[in-house]
Amino acid sequence: MDASRLLEHLVLPLGDFATGGAFVKELRSARAVAAFTRQQIDELSKRKLHRLLLHATQNSVHYAPFAAGATPEAHVQEWLQQFPILDKPTLRVAMPQMLTQPQKGLVKCASSGSTGFQSITYQSKKQRSITRAVQTLWWEWAGYRLGQPILQTGITPNRSFEKTIKDRLFQTYYLHAFAHGKDEAIKALLWAKRQNKPALGGYSSSLYVLATMALEAGIEVKFKTAFTWGDKLFDHYRATIQKAFGCKTFESYGSAEGFMMAGQGDQDTLYQMSPYVWLEIVDDAGNTVPDGEIGNVIVTNLDSYAMPMIRYKVGDLAIKLPADQYPAQSKFNFPQLQKVVGRDTDLVKTRSGKYMVVHSFTGIFEHLPEVSQFCVVQSNLDGINIQYIPGKGFQAAILNHIAGKILAYLQEPFDISFTEVTHIAPTKSGKPQLIVSTLQSQAALSSNISA
Repeated sequence: MDASRLLEHLVLPLGDFATGGAFVKELRSARAVAAFTRQQIDELSKRKLHRLLLHATQNSVHYAPFAAGATPEAHVQEWLQQFPILDKPTLRVAMPQMLTQPQKGLVKCASSGSTGFQSITYQSKKQRSITRAVQTLWWEWAGYRLGQPILQTGITPNRSFEKTIKDRLFQTYYLHAFAHGKDEAIKALLWAKRQNKPALGGYSSSLYVLATMALEAGIEVKFKTAFTWGDKLFDHYRATIQKAFGCKTFESYGSAEGFMMAGQGDQDTLYQMSPYVWLEIVDDAGNTVPDGEIGNVIVTNLDSYAMPMIRYKVGDLAIKLPADQYPAQSKFNFPQLQKVVGRDTDLVKTRSGKYMVVHSFTGIFEHLPEVSQFCVVQSNLDGINIQYIPGKGFQAAILNHIAGKILAYLQEPFDISFTEVTHIAPTKSGKPQLIVSTLQSQAALSSNISA
């Protein structure tokens, strides 16, 4: 029996028994669901949504008022629309009333707060097992096998006893994503070089930094595959990772609140995990936007029984792929996301209603080595300030070039100022942020005041 089969059939079941988890059971279930037809997937999604709404309205004080609108399973989408969108400020206040069982015995989960509000949620051990199973399924889609050596980046360097055991069993070299120095990175890369084509996983931006360091240090190490989570995998991140490590890079989309929303497999698009999350894309007024158009991500966790999370606004923007544009030969039958654009604070807006996403700026700066780092700051609709750290060969004329590119794209008056800095601080979680917009937080503040 090889190491992977030994882990799945002996070691991990013993671990589930000891901890009260169900990782192996849920992983096998997720693999089975991935083989479903589209009709089976849709039927399972609706059945789970109906079951969750019944549970929430019968057992949660917060959701009890919506019991009167209950519909048969066939019309569950109509019932769902009766539930208000749950934003982060509301979650902070309503959390105790949302619980359907005592906090004792539940797992507390906190987001990084990088969008301006830190969210606190509680999950059962079963839900945590499902979350880990879906993530592992995505890793398998990327070519990973349980127990294969893996270099992983993350933000919990002080590993608990359970995580330390997990690291050893899974042959994991753990590297702090945003606090490591060059020496630590090189040490990790040399470990990977001694392995037989290990896997690479972690925050998109941290893998990009690691790849940049490898290229600068001239360290040649080949990974079998790379998969990312935690922040947006920009095109230049992906290109640099693949250039440095010679492997395909896969993106996944989840959140700290336990939503495992979409992952890449055999396509450039992302498979939406509809049997686990019910995902809506809406405009700022809460209206569903047509597939193919950008909108706010609203998500319902179909397994969040301990603390139902219904129509939660995660603070991201995404685009669903229109059905008539689905690839002819897709390995899986899940609905597909065309693109995850990023957080709603990763957006520059103008008074006329135009917007620029992060890609709009990276498409300019990635061709300008004279600027080593930048951050776009917007506090009103009339313009932006771009903080920048000069790079080798910097000249002031480059700033005029950047402003010209932006104005040519917008085709309208827009104030663009620049501030030279020596340091650009990351978010509270340590992740870099290319756009800092206070427009959303100002809107939320105004809404709270008017209420």
